[in-house]
Amino acid sequence: MNAPSSPYRSGFACFVGRPNAGKSTLTNALVGTKVAITSDRPQTTRHTVRGIVHRPDSQLVLVDTPGLHKPRTLLGERLNDLVRTTWAEVDVIGFCVPADQKLGPGDKFIAKELAEIRKTPKVAIVTKTDLVDSKRLAEQLIAVHQLGAELGIEWAEIIPVSAVGDQQVQLVAELLAKLLPEGVPLYPDGDLTDEPEQTMVAELIREAALEGVRDELPHSLAVVVEEMIPREGRPADRPLLDIHANVYIERQSQKAIVIGAKGARLKHVGTTARKQIEALLGTPVYLDLHVKVAKDWQRDPKQLRKLGF
Repeated sequence: MNAPSSPYRSGFACFVGRPNAGKSTLTNALVGTKVAITSDRPQTTRHTVRGIVHRPDSQLVLVDTPGLHKPRTLLGERLNDLVRTTWAEVDVIGFCVPADQKLGPGDKFIAKELAEIRKTPKVAIVTKTDLVDSKRLAEQLIAVHQLGAELGIEWAEIIPVSAVGDQQVQLVAELLAKLLPEGVPLYPDGDLTDEPEQTMVAELIREAALEGVRDELPHSLAVVVEEMIPREGRPADRPLLDIHANVYIERQSQKAIVIGAKGARLKHVGTTARKQIEALLGTPVYLDLHVKVAKDWQRDPKQLRKLGF
């Protein structure tokens, strides 16, 4: 006799963890394409990017939230509010902890916040397992288990994963999908994200601009895509998309960092971002970038609104 087939499940999951815990890299590995901005700089994710994982038995919609942190600015406070709202609305939460770093105050701060959210099932995910040996990994898995026990969190699963090494990524998808409610697909087959293209293009430019710059820049860099328009008069088989975007920083002194000597750095940013955008949109792109100063925009509600926060 055939076993009855299991019901289709669909719903939302989010990854939480301190900055640089591997949340965005895991999101991209699960979706199989680049939807979340990844960078070795903390606090690079600002928008709730949804990556959609299509499976035969389920549809898992990943909500990528900014890292929760102790806020120092109005922008920081708004990001934290966004995180807590998201946690309350998803069906399952994945708590990401990197394998190569001991549990620190940041991890405990987030776990404490998670303990307050009683109803949502929580999965502990130990990321970056490719960076440690099995002894160190075992110690980290035990530490995560104990942290849950101390705070009264009952982990639905504790799972080691390497998104970069593609180890156990599919298992993470399977375990998260099992915890979703029964339901129909929420998005059409083939959709990978519901982010507007303009937002994703802005994120790719921002990622390229953050690469290899000094620590003072990440928080004070915002990108706004002013327009994306097909170039007129091009033959149908050779389209070109014109993208005009502004990179905003907070101080005149930061302008030189972004532009670089004789404009070399900005040129490199443009080339890197253009390749990523062309891969995302599947069409040749002309990218026009300008660097502008928006003084202390992180502390100014009017500027925050203008820049999309």
